[in-house]
Amino acid sequence: MVLYNVTIGVDKDIEMEWLSWMKNDHIPEVMETGKFTEYKIFKVLGHDDPETTSYSVQYFSSNIAMVNDYLTNHAPDLIKKHQIKYKDRHVAFRTLLEEV
Repeated sequence: MVLYNVTIGVDKDIEMEWLSWMKNDHIPEVMETGKFTEYKIFKVLGHDDPETTSYSVQYFSSNIAMVNDYLTNHAPDLIKKHQIKYKDRHVAFRTLLEEV
């Protein structure tokens, strides 16, 4: 099992609109690629920045080849859509993990 984790800090004043967009638009587009078997969203607790809220969006895949295909052929366009829609209102970093 491979986990592609995207941690996103989003400005609090757009948090609910952003979360709705993620659940209704962005994540379904990621899942439609067929590269992931499931996803989960977690709100990061203990985050001390009063102006942002952080979330961890976790996408699970059966193997690294599927994730690499996603990263090469799908992620650039999906990331760009997110950046255009929420320019200067978010920060994101990505982590790839393998179950041991």
